[in-house]
Amino acid sequence: MNNLLITPVVIPLFIGMVLIIFQRNIKLQRVLSLVALLATSVISVLLMNQIRNDGIQTLQLGGWEAPFGISFVGDMFSALLLLATSVVSICCLIYAFSSIGRKQEKLYFYPLFLFLVTGVNGSFLTGDLFNLYVFFEVFLVASYVLITMGGGKRQLGESLKYIFTNIISSAFFLIGIAYLYSMTGTLNLAHLSIRIAEVGQDGLITTVAFLFLIVFALKAGLLLYYWLPGSYSVPPTAIASIFAALLTKVGIYAIFRMFTLIFYHEPQITHLLIGILAAITMVLGGLGAIGYWDLRKILTFNVVISVGFIMAGLVTLTPAGITGSIYYLIHDMLIKALVFLIGGTIIHLTGTSNLKDISGLIRLHPQLGWMFFIAALSMVGIPPLSGFLGKVFITQGTFEAGYFWLGGIGLLASLFILYSMIKIFMNAFWGETTLSAEEEKGTTKGLLLPIALLTIASLTLGIGAEGLAGYVAQAAEELLNPSLYINAVFD
Repeated sequence: MNNLLITPVVIPLFIGMVLIIFQRNIKLQRVLSLVALLATSVISVLLMNQIRNDGIQTLQLGGWEAPFGISFVGDMFSALLLLATSVVSICCLIYAFSSIGRKQEKLYFYPLFLFLVTGVNGSFLTGDLFNLYVFFEVFLVASYVLITMGGGKRQLGESLKYIFTNIISSAFFLIGIAYLYSMTGTLNLAHLSIRIAEVGQDGLITTVAFLFLIVFALKAGLLLYYWLPGSYSVPPTAIASIFAALLTKVGIYAIFRMFTLIFYHEPQITHLLIGILAAITMVLGGLGAIGYWDLRKILTFNVVISVGFIMAGLVTLTPAGITGSIYYLIHDMLIKALVFLIGGTIIHLTGTSNLKDISGLIRLHPQLGWMFFIAALSMVGIPPLSGFLGKVFITQGTFEAGYFWLGGIGLLASLFILYSMIKIFMNAFWGETTLSAEEEKGTTKGLLLPIALLTIASLTLGIGAEGLAGYVAQAAEELLNPSLYINAVFD
């Protein structure tokens, strides 16, 4: 029993509720929000070291033994994602201090921000399928309000699309839970794994697995991403950045958890379908990324590409493939927050997101330009940057598993990323300077610090990958051996 497991949920939830009372005290809201996220990051590191030394950690709330009570389970995969979530949240929060505006700050921005982090952290830690649904709803309800902040006509339209899509997927989520409970009599993830292993994954259970795949694919943007490009391009930059970094990743996490712990018995059916969806997602996302000249649209389609690429590693069910997916997932959380913050800063400076109307920013903002260049190379997978190891291991895993077509499409997707990111760099930063410092619509004051912090985090992940290798290897081993998770819950 490790009580530390519940603190990444309790701390942001409690402080978020406290901040509702102090709505008008903006300084106090900023300080307490930052303290909450810093505390969560420290706890994430402590959990990682405990799991490294003592194995998977569990907590049965109220003293009820599994599978009857509410379980919290922290394996290395969860702990790594908790740490990445904390880093991204801290940087997006600091960016919001200078960019979100007093009006939004007084409309409960900081409590909503913390509630969103609460839901994300809870999704990573819960050991119960119904509570996974509950935590999904916690961060989704917070995101429904956050995505509407700004109040533009186009923003309202895209917000409604985002809200209705998630309401529909949540309804299917509940239907899937009901079917699974009626067949197994339990919703504890470890107990579900045992029950399905005992009775066998027959056609009906595989059909339910497909239902869950549809639910989480909608939330992750795996093929069913029609809502994503518009929804992620309308909110304020700090909000769009944390959405791009975290929300699709919770859907990816849920697919990984379900299809390595519960529905792993028929990979020639379930995982092959995931591979086909991943391949189509990478191709369509790549075509979108190279086809648009709108800065935010290009970045959002790159989110879509990365979803497909991460899922390709899951399909292989090999140590190399799973290891690559974990590396790339952590990298993608950091790098998507980084490029969205830089993209939002470019729009803040120029007043437009059309690349054809922007040029030569690197002369006045060299730090911004070169940090974007580092991020672009990292997304492509240039060594020794953070995207390199993930791409190498995922490609190796697809080849080892015989999915040569999937590995080839992954490499093609890297070319799409290269073209789209170089297009942004050459048009926005290179060329003749069209705006003088006096003509710029905004300033970078207070905005470069969080961008620099994420750049340093990304460089550290790439150059210092050897220090993380043991943790990632343990996470991959735990995902590939469901018995480790099950024994931790019931022992």
